[in-house]
Amino acid sequence: MHEMSLAEGVLQLIDEAGKREGFQRVTGVWLEIGKLAAVETEALRFCFDAVTRGSIAEGARLEILALPGQGWCMECAETVPMNESLDACPRCGGYQLQVTGGTEMRVKELEVE
Repeated sequence: MHEMSLAEGVLQLIDEAGKREGFQRVTGVWLEIGKLAAVETEALRFCFDAVTRGSIAEGARLEILALPGQGWCMECAETVPMNESLDACPRCGGYQLQVTGGTEMRVKELEVE
């Protein structure tokens, strides 16, 4: 389950930001996760709760903002929406798609005290 290492990475970013910015507690975390990022959000929530115990983010509300997947269709020569990385183009039905968005995961915002 790679969600545990993702949650640990988010906590590391939070700890580094806390040291740099001088806040003592995090009450909310907003993550942007692309639809094609291969992250199971419920597993990530569980892991986040586990890794934040005893940290400045213990009990923090985790908000996950889903970003749409998108790709470049070589046949249509257009950017198209994608739900899965192996989907066919919704416009022409072709499979010559290059993923161009929706694979990212980033901490968008922290609510701190």
